[in-house]
Amino acid sequence: MSKYRFLPVWRLNSLKVRLMLSALLMIIIVLPIIGITLNNAFEVQIRSAVKNELSAYSYSILTVAEVEYNHLFMPEQLLENQFNVTESGLYALITSKGEASDVLWASSSLLGIDTPSDLASPQVGQSQFLEGVIDGRPHLIYSFSASFTSDVSDGEKSFPLTLHIIKDQADLIQVIDQFKQQLWSWLFILMLLLIFVQIGWLKWTLKPLLTLKKELAMVEQGKAEKLQASYPQELEQVTTQVNILLQTEQTQRKRYRNALSDLAHSLKTPLAVMQSQSNLSATSSEQITVINNTIEHQLKRAQSAGESSWHLGILIEPIAKKLCTTLGKIYRDKKLTISEQIPQQAIFKGDEADLMEILGNLMDNACKAAKSEIILKVQQTENKLVFFIEDDGQGISDSQKQTILNRGTRADTYQQGHGIGLAIVRDLVASYQGQLSIEKSHELGGAKFVVIFES
Repeated sequence: MSKYRFLPVWRLNSLKVRLMLSALLMIIIVLPIIGITLNNAFEVQIRSAVKNELSAYSYSILTVAEVEYNHLFMPEQLLENQFNVTESGLYALITSKGEASDVLWASSSLLGIDTPSDLASPQVGQSQFLEGVIDGRPHLIYSFSASFTSDVSDGEKSFPLTLHIIKDQADLIQVIDQFKQQLWSWLFILMLLLIFVQIGWLKWTLKPLLTLKKELAMVEQGKAEKLQASYPQELEQVTTQVNILLQTEQTQRKRYRNALSDLAHSLKTPLAVMQSQSNLSATSSEQITVINNTIEHQLKRAQSAGESSWHLGILIEPIAKKLCTTLGKIYRDKKLTISEQIPQQAIFKGDEADLMEILGNLMDNACKAAKSEIILKVQQTENKLVFFIEDDGQGISDSQKQTILNRGTRADTYQQGHGIGLAIVRDLVASYQGQLSIEKSHELGGAKFVVIFES
């Protein structure tokens, strides 16, 4: 159940999924980091520019300030007009430097605004750039301390003061917000564009693998004998070796079967001569028959392609129809009705001779046991192929089922009608890692053989 809660393991084993996840991860992580970095850098640059601007304003104000007889004198109007307009957003304030910081001068733009009381007081010749809140709104405050020389009756005396240039942050915040909005909008568009480009790039890059998958499927289905497409250098050696494997497998299997067929004929002829001797005892004749059956059984097992390293796809319907037609002619005297229900695209991933042997023996036994009707059904899903062979005969008892399905049982101990043919079927099915079971047919009332192959 857990595989449905999280990403299935088979999906993580896909190269396409892995590459897509890594690309998405890079896009999702890298682009936001770039966005945050750019946004922070922009804010730093903006604040640095504002600090330089306020510093320039401070020097322009200090140049017009005069101190005489321990008093500060300022012109009524400043060169920068924003200092002269009430609540313009740009303010100037001069306070005395010391424990009691008294306001010595304020620009006309500060009229009607509460003067902040917690202003910085840096050392003479030093400056501070801070943020503060005035009338509930955020402001930037640049404070610079300087010392003037004042003429008094007993000589010259220093006159320290601190100039505060205050700027409303509303415009600055608006500029930063606009930049941030445009930055993240374009990054989002770039993210979507990169995702689509990445998908297209992955499809183009992995196209040879998809082609290889399709060609392998065609080979498995028997629609092609080898891989024919042109592949990149990284896959060329693999596809060449696969083609060599296919060719070698088919050649060796053909040669192996020809050799076994020759062996069978060479053994059957001497056995037939021995069995035809008139002076042969009943026991010797019986043993020769057992030897003959055993040779046939073992040769059928050896010829099986179940342990083959490559299984090609075989269409089931043509073979099954041919078998049904042949058996109908063989058992025409019984007037059997043989029907089949087989999907047209049903495929057996194995050798055609093995499929003929399995279906032929099971159908032949069903014809022997049936009274009038036999049904062959085939069901195939994505990972399973199931054969059902049913007849309307007497059926098979539980003790006979155990005898037939017991792998250690000798072929010559089977009941009449279920002899060496079922032994061959049993071993062939086992060689393909399949399952053979015997049930009662609820539809016809006789035996029901079920063969299951999983892929």
